[in-house]
Amino acid sequence: MKVVVAIDSFKGSLSSNNAGYAIKEGIKKVMPNANVIIKPLADGGEGTIEALVNGMGGYIEKVTVLDPLGNEIESEYGIVKETNTAIIEMAKASGLTLVPEQLRNPLNTTTYGVGQLIKDAISKNIRNFIIGIGGSATNDGGIGMLQALGFDFLDENNNQIPLGAKGIKNLVKIDTKNKIKELDFCTFNIACDVNNPLCGENGASKIYAPQKGATLEMVEELDNLLQKYSNLTEKILNKDNSNIAGVGAAGGLGFAFLSYLNANLQSGIKIILEYINLEKEILDADIVITGEGRFDNQTIMGKAPIGVAKLAKKYNKLVIGFSGCATNEATVCNKEGIDAYFPIIQMADTLENLLKEDIAKQNLVNTTEQVFNLIKMLRGE
Repeated sequence: MKVVVAIDSFKGSLSSNNAGYAIKEGIKKVMPNANVIIKPLADGGEGTIEALVNGMGGYIEKVTVLDPLGNEIESEYGIVKETNTAIIEMAKASGLTLVPEQLRNPLNTTTYGVGQLIKDAISKNIRNFIIGIGGSATNDGGIGMLQALGFDFLDENNNQIPLGAKGIKNLVKIDTKNKIKELDFCTFNIACDVNNPLCGENGASKIYAPQKGATLEMVEELDNLLQKYSNLTEKILNKDNSNIAGVGAAGGLGFAFLSYLNANLQSGIKIILEYINLEKEILDADIVITGEGRFDNQTIMGKAPIGVAKLAKKYNKLVIGFSGCATNEATVCNKEGIDAYFPIIQMADTLENLLKEDIAKQNLVNTTEQVFNLIKMLRGE
């Protein structure tokens, strides 16, 4: 029997890799000869670096960058040499959690640190990028990132505009001639799971800026600044990208990637599934196992387990899900390809204890063992 395990992390408890090996242990207790293939899984958000680096034999690279407020911090990204790929989470450099609550103001925050991560990877001869852009503190349209990569955003005196969205007030000219030349040979796959345009009622500023500390007055100002930036960009490209789905992600960072780096914006889980070549392993699998920390009615909205399930159902495979817990609404997952799911909690305990890695691991091993006892019986073995 071949079992493919592609399970997301149980946040605060088990990494994708550790959850996979716990499932393998449970299977092997029942079917010692089973061929169990573990594939790392993430959706482009938090944990993507860890999942892919650990699962694909990569390593972590540390680098000093500017945080959203322009202060130096130590950040990190992953490198998988086999595929010449850097795995970047923008939140590691420009994330909301890096800004103290009392200092949150998207007029001031910058994506410059994201550009520094990319620049560092390029200096190490990396040319392929997977970048998750969730969790941002920014609304600068990705200008800070582009400035770090050599693009010139200039005021009337041909000086670089200040970092942060507030700098767009002074913007009169965009010049691409000094950009890092290697960018023309790079590919950027951007994990983007929102469909917002850059500006307007559903744009980056009006939908997300309040979460980043913007007042109602700031929201209007930010939207106008991004519209100004978009208009200047259109003059350079002879094309208006501002209404393409997803360009409003991360305060317009999606717009910068699409417009200036010719990036591919798509579902995070779609990018990851292609990258780990999961489809090839599923082709001759008997069972596919997926899961995450919690199954609920949000699971079907672009989450990793449903991406796995839909791919498995393309080949009519049996799909089993494991989760830390599940709500009553989680039955919607059955309609989206997960044939049966099993919360792993064995007995009543405090949440603090249940989230401990050793306890979560044992619960997952035990649950897997019992599920495969049933499978073994049904197979007449």
